[in-house]
Amino acid sequence: MKLSPPVKGIIIAVAMIAIALVTYYSGLPPDSPFQYLVYALYALGIIWTLVAYKNSLVFTGKFGHSFNQGFRCFIVVTLLMVVFTFVFTKMHPEFASQSSKLYREQLIKEKGLPEEIETKVAQYQKGYITALLFGAIFSYLIIGAAVTAAASALLTRRK
Repeated sequence: MKLSPPVKGIIIAVAMIAIALVTYYSGLPPDSPFQYLVYALYALGIIWTLVAYKNSLVFTGKFGHSFNQGFRCFIVVTLLMVVFTFVFTKMHPEFASQSSKLYREQLIKEKGLPEEIETKVAQYQKGYITALLFGAIFSYLIIGAAVTAAASALLTRRK
């Protein structure tokens, strides 16, 4: 059975979400090395897509065609991970509260005025999800494009 790059993207994203949920619900600290397994899986999934394309009958040996296959995979992963990030963050409003509390403490250490601090913290909390989603979109797109470009270059150069 041949899986298309978007289907592989769905499989990869589901596995990444499972790892993220296991990490969170197992009580591992947020900075646990286990969290990097998500990114390793992401990279391996893109490479899986590109190697499968290279071994297919439609492989042209052109960088652009290989990159397109990887793009079709990583764009699906990015979309699903952003949706997951949004839903998970909405389900856990305490994340914004905890982050705002840390931001407030930082502003107090910087000796800000109380009115300024409250205004900045309110703005921070209001934009928390937007900033988180922007970060997720940007990081998944950059990582996906970099892995796809590097792997495509390697696979199209090898004889």
